[in-house]
Amino acid sequence: MSGGSELREDVRGWFARRTWQPVPWSAAQLFEAKRGQTVSVVLPALNEEATVAGVVEAVRAAGPLVDEIVVMDGGCTDRTAQRAAAAGAKVIGLAEALPGVEPRPGKGEVLWRSLAATTGDLVVFVDADLVEVGPEVVVGLLGPLLTEPQVQLVKGFYRRPLRLDSVEQRSGGGRVTELMARPLLARFAPQLSGVVQPLGGEYAARRALLEQLPFAGGYGVEIALLMDTVRRAGLDAIGQVDLGVRKHRNRDLADLGVMASEILAVVLDRAGVDEEPQPVDLVQFAEAGSSAGSSAGSSVRPEAGGGWHPVVRTVARSGRAPIEQVLTSS
Repeated sequence: MSGGSELREDVRGWFARRTWQPVPWSAAQLFEAKRGQTVSVVLPALNEEATVAGVVEAVRAAGPLVDEIVVMDGGCTDRTAQRAAAAGAKVIGLAEALPGVEPRPGKGEVLWRSLAATTGDLVVFVDADLVEVGPEVVVGLLGPLLTEPQVQLVKGFYRRPLRLDSVEQRSGGGRVTELMARPLLARFAPQLSGVVQPLGGEYAARRALLEQLPFAGGYGVEIALLMDTVRRAGLDAIGQVDLGVRKHRNRDLADLGVMASEILAVVLDRAGVDEEPQPVDLVQFAEAGSSAGSSAGSSVRPEAGGGWHPVVRTVARSGRAPIEQVLTSS
């Protein structure tokens, strides 16, 4: 059984210097601190018609602190785009963001393209599936960027309730963080072990940084940005703020397995352990008649007579070079 030990000295010092809890700024204070800088807020969305309008309205409530709200349509087949536009956001599809570059699947691809679709000096990313969200998410994420010149990337952290079968538990969300991301950081990037939510989808950064970083294509994008930022700019370039409680749509375990596989591939790549990985067939299992593993990218081969059957999903590591290379060559 593992015993307790002290936090690393560099991590302890960073946590004290670069963690803000609770958020000490108001939108009005930060508006005064902008001094000509512009702010773009990006909501990556894939079939989030139930929540996207509420998130857009929360961002708009930050007032003149935000100059631009863009919902990046990752291929929605529902009414996400219409509801986002009605709430006051500009909606941009993947091909529209970079017409000469063939779109690829994955969250990281959406975020990468958003840099070509926006103009702000500071870029804030907010997931479109949040519920009970307010303008403090934007205020909190922008605070360190507008008051601490050395800070280049700000991560949000929060308590994450877990809803299972309509029953909400006070905590328990962020399962991939605890079971995959945190152990990987402890092994391959221990200087980042003080980051409370390394996979959180609410964060902000200076455009000058983001345009120089490669983007992982899938759900490994957030942890890759952390590892690349600390390598390029040092630990003190990263900050984190307490955003209270984050409620969002909880995914099933099969989907979380794919997410964990993508994160594993990205971390091993950034750590130099697996520099040329091949696509991996992730084999999961579901009972006959269940919907587990039925999402896009899976291959279901039910056994005769029902019972359990394998679900095969191909997990391929993909990514993009820094977008400044694309923008300067186009």
